[in-house]
Amino acid sequence: MNNSIFGHLESSLNGYLADLTQRGESAAPAAATRIANHELPRVVAALQAVLGEHRPDEQGRCPTCRRRLFGRAPAPCRAYLAAHLCLLVTEDDQPHNSDTPQLGAC
Repeated sequence: MNNSIFGHLESSLNGYLADLTQRGESAAPAAATRIANHELPRVVAALQAVLGEHRPDEQGRCPTCRRRLFGRAPAPCRAYLAAHLCLLVTEDDQPHNSDTPQLGAC
């Protein structure tokens, strides 16, 4: 395990998300509703905060993802692209091409 501050933050966040997923998948319907009512707004707020840091500028470029001082940031922003793919693209919509880059597990 990484002993840096980031390593501890990453570990605790991954643990929280894994626990939340496991609790949601194994809970009885009433308990799942309580979990969703309490945790879903927190997860949505966290995602909105992250995406807020990646809001495109007037040219549609993400200032956070800019790689060089005068370079052009990638468009679309990888944070927005990953969120969109994980939340809005169904398995039926995803291309079945092995050349398609994977942004992470959704």
